[in-house]
Amino acid sequence: MSDDNGPSRAMPALVALAVGGFAIGTGEFAIMGILPNVAGNLDVSIPTAGHLISAYALGVVVGAPLLIAVSTRLSRKATLVALMAAFALGNTLSALSPGYDWLLVTRFLSGLPHGAYFGVGAVVAGGLVEPARRTRAMAMMFAGLTVSNIVGVPLSTFMGQHLGWRPVFGTVAAIGALAAVSVLVAVPTAAEGAAPLRLGAELRALLRPLVWLALVTATLGGASLFTVYSYIAPMLTRVSGYTPASVTLLLVLFGVGMTTGNVVGARLVDRALMPALYAFLALEAVVSALLLLTLHNRIACAATLFVFAATTFALAPALQSRIIAEAGDAPNLASGAIQAALNVANALGAWLGGVVIAAGLGYTAPAAVASALAVCGLAVAAYSGRLERSGRLTDRTDPHLPPRSRTEAAAAG
Repeated sequence: MSDDNGPSRAMPALVALAVGGFAIGTGEFAIMGILPNVAGNLDVSIPTAGHLISAYALGVVVGAPLLIAVSTRLSRKATLVALMAAFALGNTLSALSPGYDWLLVTRFLSGLPHGAYFGVGAVVAGGLVEPARRTRAMAMMFAGLTVSNIVGVPLSTFMGQHLGWRPVFGTVAAIGALAAVSVLVAVPTAAEGAAPLRLGAELRALLRPLVWLALVTATLGGASLFTVYSYIAPMLTRVSGYTPASVTLLLVLFGVGMTTGNVVGARLVDRALMPALYAFLALEAVVSALLLLTLHNRIACAATLFVFAATTFALAPALQSRIIAEAGDAPNLASGAIQAALNVANALGAWLGGVVIAAGLGYTAPAAVASALAVCGLAVAAYSGRLERSGRLTDRTDPHLPPRSRTEAAAAG
């Protein structure tokens, strides 16, 4: 690999991609810190306001495969710029929404570019560096999303509590516009892997069984996170006894945990992908269950939330690497599909958390649901690993299989 793919040469482009991740992360997660404020201002219940989270997630699910498919005639750089511009527009419309119903629609529109941006951006980030560093390069792009939970989301929570929720979405729109300009300036058009997409190959890659098992794993593991995170503000104030002002600081701690998990997870995945994936899902199940107890103690609650955030976000590079590896040389649609899966998880988690709260089981109940979902995710991941080791789902005649799978298929045959 030439020096052109060295980390220092790739850094400006990776930072630009991370700015986009920061904008999207702030736009996605800010609503969770200001959910009580939005509910009160729009005169709806907190579980009803939680539908705004689900609407955004549904937009990601629809937009990820759709926008990647319709962008096949564009370079990946042009696609990324257009997606960030659309994201900025969607958040501008959210800031201008006259009521709950309009906000529900604009949150859906804001979510449309999310999955496609991360899906295409992950492929571009991986193509900027040598193969041994690709997971870490992708993790750097996702670091923008995790850092948003250290800076963007807490500041948005503070802004929402003091200025209202509309300036929050207006600020997210401005950051999205900045990200579009950053990608336009810093990402090289001729970067490795920047050729137009081939839709037929992308669809074939997406239909592989191991790709779908990875998507199911992502959905279950992600739903575990969002079942808790969607209602973190009322959980902390109504169960743990924190003041609304303290929630901002705890969201910073949560964001630090996300960033830590993202960095550590990427390094472990580069060493041993599937063992790392199993370990992260098992820890997610255990820590979620532990949260049932620690929510009643402020210090223990803070410590558990940090570990929970680190564990759940360590899954992100593992799942992204897994699905790109299984998609072979047509990874774009599959990479975007995992973002769709994670936002199915977002919608599912927000819905399940609202269901158990509305059923009168209390604000600790989402933690129990989160633990059960993580156990289910671990079971699916273990089944996927078993099928892969058996060689039954590989075909050495398929030119689009990743090199590792072709080798295993040849050995099995």
